[in-house]
Amino acid sequence: MTSSSPYDPPAEPRPPRLDFDRPPAHPGTAPVRPGLRRMRRRRRRTVLLAVALLVAGAGAAGVTRLAGPDLLGRHPLAADPSLANGTGAGSGSEPRGYPTAGTGSFAAADGRSPVRGDDGPLRRYRVEVERDTGQDVDEFAATVDAVLGDPRSWIASGELRVQRVPEAEAADFTIYLATPATSEGMCAEGGLSTERYTSCRLPGRVVINLARWMEAVPDYGAPLEVYRTYVINHEVGHEFGELHQACPGPGAPAPVMQQQTYGLDGCVANAWPYVDGVRYSGEPTDGV
Repeated sequence: MTSSSPYDPPAEPRPPRLDFDRPPAHPGTAPVRPGLRRMRRRRRRTVLLAVALLVAGAGAAGVTRLAGPDLLGRHPLAADPSLANGTGAGSGSEPRGYPTAGTGSFAAADGRSPVRGDDGPLRRYRVEVERDTGQDVDEFAATVDAVLGDPRSWIASGELRVQRVPEAEAADFTIYLATPATSEGMCAEGGLSTERYTSCRLPGRVVINLARWMEAVPDYGAPLEVYRTYVINHEVGHEFGELHQACPGPGAPAPVMQQQTYGLDGCVANAWPYVDGVRYSGEPTDGV
C-alpha cells in the first residue's frame, strides 16, 4: 500500500487528442492531408519490409512459426541453459573450464621435498588444492617446489632454507590453490578484499587464486609460467616478511614484490627476487 498526500490538486484539462491513424467520422466530409497520405504509405512500406525480413530470416534458420510477442524477447536470457549455468560464451561464470566457486575442501600433497638452500633457518611449507577443481595437487606441489627451490628464489640469500612437508602440524605455512570464491572468503578472514581476483597472504597462509593461476592477467607480456612463478614468489615473499615495492623505471624488470597483477607501470615482467645472483628490488610502497 502506498500513502497519499493530504491534498490532490484537480487534474488539468487535457488537450484534444490528435489521432492521425483514425479515419474521419464521416468519410468524404474531411479531405485527408497529402502529408498524412505520405506518412501512411511510409508506415505501410516499413511494416511490409519488416515482415519480409522476419520471414526471410525465419526461413533461413529453419523456423516455421512467427509469434509476435516472442520476437520482442518474452523469455529472459537465463532461459538459455548455457547462460543460466554460467557456461555460455562471455558469461564469465565458468571461464575456460575451471570453476569460480568450489567446495571449500582441500586435498594436501603427500611426501616431502628435499631441503633446499645452503644455510639459515628451515621454513617448512605444506601444499593444498581445493577439491573438484580439476587441478592435481601433486602437480601443483611440484611447481611450488621447483619455484621455491630455484637458486633465483628466496634461498639465494643464503639466509634461509625451505622444505615441503605433508603434515599440517609440521608446517610453518600452507600454500593453497583455491577457486576465486573460496580464496576471497579465506582472504577476507584476515580483513583483505580480493574481489575474487587477486591472491593474498595471511600469517601462515598463502592463498593462490585459481583464476590467476589459469589465466594470469591481461597484458602481462610474458608466458603463463612466468606469472605463476611470480605469484608464488610474491605471496611467499610476504610470508618471509617482504613488503610491496615500486617499478624502478620504464623498461626495467619489475621487482617480484611489485604488485604485477595490477599492472607493470612501465616495467617488464619478472618472476624472481634475485637477478644475476643479486637481490633485485625497488623502492618500498605503502601497500603490504
